[in-house]
Amino acid sequence: MSNLVVVGSVAFDAIETPFGKTDKIIGGAGTYIALSASNFNVNTKLISVVGGDFPEEYLVLLKSKNINIDGIQVLADKKTFFWSGKYHDNMNKRDTLITELNVLADFDPIIPDSYQDCDYLMLGNLSPEVQQLVLERITNKPKLIVLDTMNFWMNISHEALLKVISMVDVLTVNDEEARQLSGEYSLVTAAKRILKMGPKYLIIKKGEHGALLFSNTEMFYAPALPMAQVYDPTGAGDTFAGGFIGYIAEKDNTDFNTLKNAMIAASALASFCVEKFGTEQLNRITPKLFESRIQQFINLSTFNYL
Repeated sequence: MSNLVVVGSVAFDAIETPFGKTDKIIGGAGTYIALSASNFNVNTKLISVVGGDFPEEYLVLLKSKNINIDGIQVLADKKTFFWSGKYHDNMNKRDTLITELNVLADFDPIIPDSYQDCDYLMLGNLSPEVQQLVLERITNKPKLIVLDTMNFWMNISHEALLKVISMVDVLTVNDEEARQLSGEYSLVTAAKRILKMGPKYLIIKKGEHGALLFSNTEMFYAPALPMAQVYDPTGAGDTFAGGFIGYIAEKDNTDFNTLKNAMIAASALASFCVEKFGTEQLNRITPKLFESRIQQFINLSTFNYL
């Protein structure tokens, strides 16, 4: 069984959409990635930091999904990262209402000795400086390193981000971020430019319009499942990332065909995420439900051309 190390925020979210609102609930990129990856037969190990205000019940939840939390630092005298946002009627745009970095402001990622057998590494959306620290502190080179980032880091830490991008195998960004990073509008042209920055593969997420996977020689499109109702898009991209790396770690293969299948698994898990607020629906996924959702994707994209 492969060892997957996930680095990302474990946090509080407060969310408002046209379908309702929540008080503080568990959130954070690391949380969504790890919960998503836990649907596969892998040893998932999480690195993050929380404050003394983080409920024990949330840590128990992560452990109940067979996620190793030895890498989560608990800083008793500080507060957990908190984000609050409100989505517009079309659910494609949101306003950030509150961002309190708290423990993330000075996050120094500590790699437990038991995490050094890392086969696969998922670097969630954190500062490129923190992501680079993790890469420097993992002594055994993973078989595949995936990095997620966003336009915020492109704006304030551009050079540091370019450096860490050059050190990884797979980069994941959304379509707007791909255009900003490359300076190109065409996503095909943007992908060619970004791949020259160092990664072997690039994933461009397009929200409800699916996602694209690029290598220097191949391209693949994974559709998003049309949903009757989207309650909360928060964490869908991180859930996608967790499904992608989790599938690859379970198969223990990094060829392009495996990555294509991983894109479908990732899209399927992301479709669960948006059905309820926060991580609620991710906590209810069973192997039977997951296989049924995969079949829906197969039916969606299979045809006989006559």
